[in-house]
Amino acid sequence: MRYIVKGIFLGLLLIFCGSVTLLAQKNAVVDKIVAKVDNHIILLSDIEGGYQQMLANGQYPPNTQEAKCEILKQLIMTKVMYAKAQIDSVEVDDAQVEAELDQRMQYFILQAGSQEKLEQTLGSSVADLKNDLREQVKEQQTVQKMQRDILAEVKITPAQVKEYFNNIPEDSIPFLPAEVKVGQIVMEPEVSESEKEKVRKKLVDIKKRIQGGEDFALMAQQYSEDPGSGRKGGDLGWHGRGELVPEFEETALTIEEGEIADPIESDFGYHLIQLLERRGNRFHARHILVRPQSNTQDMDRAVAKLDSVRNLVMGDSLSFPEAAQEYSSDQLTRANAGYFKNQSTGSSYVSTEELDPVVFFTVDTMKVNNMTKPMRYRTDDGKEAVRVIYYKDYKNPHYANLKDDFQKLYQATLNSKKNEILQNWVKKARKDVYIEIDEDFQGCSFLEEFRQ
Repeated sequence: MRYIVKGIFLGLLLIFCGSVTLLAQKNAVVDKIVAKVDNHIILLSDIEGGYQQMLANGQYPPNTQEAKCEILKQLIMTKVMYAKAQIDSVEVDDAQVEAELDQRMQYFILQAGSQEKLEQTLGSSVADLKNDLREQVKEQQTVQKMQRDILAEVKITPAQVKEYFNNIPEDSIPFLPAEVKVGQIVMEPEVSESEKEKVRKKLVDIKKRIQGGEDFALMAQQYSEDPGSGRKGGDLGWHGRGELVPEFEETALTIEEGEIADPIESDFGYHLIQLLERRGNRFHARHILVRPQSNTQDMDRAVAKLDSVRNLVMGDSLSFPEAAQEYSSDQLTRANAGYFKNQSTGSSYVSTEELDPVVFFTVDTMKVNNMTKPMRYRTDDGKEAVRVIYYKDYKNPHYANLKDDFQKLYQATLNSKKNEILQNWVKKARKDVYIEIDEDFQGCSFLEEFRQ
């Protein structure tokens, strides 16, 4: 079932193999074109990279060639959707592509430790990496848009879930790993007013220098702490309402073209914003971002406050979901009553194999219904914070059944139905595109499906 749950989106995962690891693997493969879909090519390194990703995810298929054939099939399906989207003039907004690329760069930089370390590892600049990935990200977003349209009306019933489960051979019923229900409350230290004032003054001084003739772009490259736009002179491209934080949008939509606003505060820090151009409710702006830094005293106060919240929860004066809703600054877990979410099923029970390693090793030393003392850690976007981990429940490993695992089986049934619809769609759509496959993969069984 693990393959079924994840299989339908394998093609999208492979198209999105813009990770540093897979980029490095592609460079190590002796490459050649193994398939063409109209003007779009699939390389041997794409398949090898996808296979290595399967192994890295703990998936060990019994037959390597069959696994690679399945990867090729998924890649061809995504290429057919992309080619058909171009034929049907289905497009995605360039601003969406750029926003996704900026988010990727920020993730890669955080993983590497710094932009300099990332560029040293890659042997090229972040700008070059963005250019290398731009077409892949555009393709992925276009294919996602096509998939949403194709699968918009797909629904299944409990009876179909039961039928799906009953059709699984008894010796193939999956053995599910242990699952835990774990949550967190994250608290970021409140930065002192003196530190905020120091940042505001710094940006006011930068504004005066720009108004005195210095170049905004050079100032952004030198001072901005936004890794996505800093290297581009602070340029954020075009955006519309609802795409950036409200404080930023309100300022950008009220100042005149060419004007530089006074520093404004958002959850990201302090911004010095210049409006370059506005067309109705869309605007093209650039900014310089500086984040106030917390000090030891700020962190100590956050630890003390979070410890008080912990005591309220452990003393049953406040429920954990209520505490997470009121105090946690982590939006993802806060939106799920403070608990980590299984991304495949939407459940609050997460496989121990899928837990963040730090959380896993923390929970591994705890008893159910217990909570850690406040611990210092760094958030995904690089901020210093404190958090408590709450260990709510544990489920033993077991064979899947309808009573305990309905949500997982529902998702597997839904994915199976979606996969069937997508394959039927591709069979029809392939008549509108040209497909050529290398002789090394002519033995793949899926070719018979495409010929039907």
